[in-house]
Amino acid sequence: MDVIELTRRLVQFDTVNPPGNERACAQELQTLLATAGFETSLTDMGEGRANLIAYLGDGSGAPLGFTGHLDTVPLGAQDWQHDPFAGIIEGGRLYGRGTTDMKGGVAAFVVACLKEADILRNGPGVVLLITAGEETGSDGAKAMVAQGVPHVPGALVVAEPTSNRPLAGHKGALWLRVITEGKTAHGSMPEQGVNAVVAAARVIQKLVAFDFQVPSHPDMGAPTLNIGTISGGLNLNSVPDRAEIGVDIRSVSGQKHEDLRAALTALLGSDGRIEPIIDLPSVWTDPEHPWLGQVCKTVAKVTGDTHTPGCVSYFTDASIFTPAFDTVPTVVLGPGEPTVAHMTDEYCEVKKLQDSVGIYVELIRRWNTSDATS
Repeated sequence: MDVIELTRRLVQFDTVNPPGNERACAQELQTLLATAGFETSLTDMGEGRANLIAYLGDGSGAPLGFTGHLDTVPLGAQDWQHDPFAGIIEGGRLYGRGTTDMKGGVAAFVVACLKEADILRNGPGVVLLITAGEETGSDGAKAMVAQGVPHVPGALVVAEPTSNRPLAGHKGALWLRVITEGKTAHGSMPEQGVNAVVAAARVIQKLVAFDFQVPSHPDMGAPTLNIGTISGGLNLNSVPDRAEIGVDIRSVSGQKHEDLRAALTALLGSDGRIEPIIDLPSVWTDPEHPWLGQVCKTVAKVTGDTHTPGCVSYFTDASIFTPAFDTVPTVVLGPGEPTVAHMTDEYCEVKKLQDSVGIYVELIRRWNTSDATS
């Protein structure tokens, strides 16, 4: 199976989330893997939706883990130059929704595993965690962990778009809804009401001035808080009795989200009520970890590029998997282009797809034929 062919096949499944519809795409992969001798399990995630776990190994040790999601974001309002579900190749780029984020990465590790199936049968092997619903808050990963992963990996490769640069982790995401409440009244008599929008304005001033009181992380930088949305009021000539503010916090390694929520609750007092929307912790592996060093050497061997592990601000399913697996060493490493994820005319470079297969093959061979951390 060729990685370009498989990426094109996966892109041809419309898995825009919502609603997702990942099941048919997951079944395509299940058939490929089961035919090669993998133990597979397709788990229902609702109408038309499913998670896929695949394992091949001899049980002699913890397998190497790979993870990726099959859902994509919507197409957006702009016209696409190429059919977003056709997988058109032009100028060394494979175009389509999900090519970068992240069906290309999924195709690459599946192809690598199929190539190395004979080695996997006689070693610790691999476990593939292919999820639904990542784009809306890692729903598939949460369900997978809740149901139990039968073969817990000893290290985890997250094939999200990094342009084949190994990354030691990513920031956490804490999305909050802050609600302010008031009392409605006629717009010509505002003194008889309590304006929830005005209360929201006070809350926003407090949020903008919020001090995280943590030092900047040497690689992740400082935590951030963004006011993303605000809504309130039903009509112009009434005093609004409710308003909502959408807050996007990106946390760094060492920060606990429960502490952040407690600090914000104390800051806002009676002015606003906080409700969580998404709560995904940061992920960080010490760049000096031997396995991560091994990954960097492998990338340099295949691509010729030398990288010091960095991090990204977007979240991944590792926010769920890594802590669930006793904080296994984790690398974010995939062929996609981070700068075009979620954009119109999303693409993945053909060469990077091919290189990623080479990288994953080397990682698989080393894990299954020698000491995984030597």
